[in-house]
Amino acid sequence: MGFDIRPAADGELDACARLMSGSEPWRTLRLGPEACLAVVKDPAREKYVAVGSDRVLGAIVLAMGGPFKGYVQAVVVDPGQRGRGVGRALLAAAEERIFRDTPNVFLCVSSFNTGARRLYEALGYRQVGEIPDYVVPGHSELLLRKSIGPLSGFRSAPLS
Repeated sequence: MGFDIRPAADGELDACARLMSGSEPWRTLRLGPEACLAVVKDPAREKYVAVGSDRVLGAIVLAMGGPFKGYVQAVVVDPGQRGRGVGRALLAAAEERIFRDTPNVFLCVSSFNTGARRLYEALGYRQVGEIPDYVVPGHSELLLRKSIGPLSGFRSAPLS
């Protein structure tokens, strides 16, 4: 695989925010560097990075609290690294983490972000809702879910 996935170090968060603000969907959603930095520095979120050749190749941000426990808030892959398994590996690591605590993974994908949507659907995510004109006019945010079962009866994995 040519990269490792691990929790993000504080010194890597600026690189994560630069990757986000410089690529889709954040450009179309008009989220600049400051907004992206706020996402990756939110202390209530878990952040993981894919690192290879001593640089951040991608990142994923998780919300493990609130009504959609197990929400993937952001996934970003360096444009030069797309198609090399970085996004798939980040999502697989996030799913492993989330499924220890809850049976559902949620994420939103912008309606115009067809490449990401294809990836999520190939990985078993299904659309469960649509929020039109949520971030910018003329585009919807599509709520996707991947599940291993309902909340009822789910038991968290024991801590090791």
